[in-house]
Amino acid sequence: MGRLFVITLEGSIYKCKHCQTHFALADHIISKSFHCSHGRAYLFDKVVNVTVGAKEERMMMTGMHTVVDIFCVACGSIVGWKYEAAVDKTQKYKEGKFILERFKVAGPDGSLYTVSHDDELGSDDEP
Repeated sequence: MGRLFVITLEGSIYKCKHCQTHFALADHIISKSFHCSHGRAYLFDKVVNVTVGAKEERMMMTGMHTVVDIFCVACGSIVGWKYEAAVDKTQKYKEGKFILERFKVAGPDGSLYTVSHDDELGSDDEP
């Protein structure tokens, strides 16, 4: 394995809950109203220090999407997914954007997110 190049961000940062690798700035959040199987998920315009998995078609609550899972570049933990394509015209705004699952990342204040019963009931985008 070669040398690992990691980008360090400054400001209010979302980072890997396992190894503290920086992922995104709070300023790059587009929406906090997404949900996944572990509770809340945030839609980001820009994310760094991730690698991507294979493209796959996924049926989500808002329709069919082509997505790739995203992984922490340092420790390999899956932290969310990236929207590659959306079938529905109303969902095209998600293309090229990233979902970070709140359960899998530490917030800007270092807080970890825990899953509540209410979070498990609603789901904006993951089946």
